[in-house]
Amino acid sequence: MTVRLLRLTPLLLFAAVAVVFSVVSPRFARFDNFRNILTQAAALGVAAAGMAFVLITAGVDLSAGSVMFLAAVLGGKLAIGGFSLAVVLAVGIGVGAACGAVNALLVARFRFVPFIVTLAALYLWRGLGLQISQTRAMNLPPNLRSLASPFLAIPIPVWILACVVAAATAVLRGSGFGRQIYAVGHDAEAARKAGVPVARVLAFAYLASGCCAALAGMVAIAQMGAVSPTFGEQREFAAIAAAVLGGVSLFGGSGTVFPGTLLGALFVQTIDNGLVIAGADPYLYPVIAAVVIFTAVLLDSSRHRRLRALARRPIRSVDMGAGSSVRACDHS
Repeated sequence: MTVRLLRLTPLLLFAAVAVVFSVVSPRFARFDNFRNILTQAAALGVAAAGMAFVLITAGVDLSAGSVMFLAAVLGGKLAIGGFSLAVVLAVGIGVGAACGAVNALLVARFRFVPFIVTLAALYLWRGLGLQISQTRAMNLPPNLRSLASPFLAIPIPVWILACVVAAATAVLRGSGFGRQIYAVGHDAEAARKAGVPVARVLAFAYLASGCCAALAGMVAIAQMGAVSPTFGEQREFAAIAAAVLGGVSLFGGSGTVFPGTLLGALFVQTIDNGLVIAGADPYLYPVIAAVVIFTAVLLDSSRHRRLRALARRPIRSVDMGAGSSVRACDHS
């Protein structure tokens, strides 16, 4: 029962927050508002899905927000230049793949510390984006904004989120490669000795994070209709918070994209939406964001310790003769 409750923590948190905001403002509980939350959470959910791969390998990608910005700037430039939506998306995702490849090379091949690599990449990609945009905002043409239009009565960003979540879940839960990802996060050295291609697994994780961040950037600017010089700032922290609130461990080796990370993204977006509807002081938003991040870290740490403790299953002493005995066995 305790393990089940720990697994259900993201869902319970989401439900509790929804109930509180529904009591504070009846407008929050309307169907249209929940639809808005899902649509607005699409970009964050896509970025968080890519972040989940990196976190499960016990890494981190601090460059995700800057990748979103760089992809958005280049995609916006192409859209303004008259290129088709397909070309704009292909180039944007290609930018994300290239950024992810740089992180993958340094982390997987040269074994640099992920925190340092991605922190440097954060400044590098944002600097390139600012140079290309000349620190000017760009209003986007209708062909790119059409990415936010509905399809079969459902907004395209929601379709994109569903496809990304489905693909990520298929990799993690339905493939041998997914089991290798968890093995690397649990103990990379042991996985290497067992024959797992650790470098290939790490490279895939950072490539996935880069591609998802770029796609999230394209979805976000399509919804906003413009690219500002501050676009994407600190979105990597929101993506990390969403993944961790959804049950992905900062220690690596555990977590899911569905339903975990998806619920985490909805949780973060629900808080933003609820604060706006409740008329909260905008200056409190950063404070609330800090509380959410602290909560995510606290929950992850507590969950990690508790699950490890529950994984230790004591075995009664067995008499081995000559006064020797086996007292316990740790299955963690």
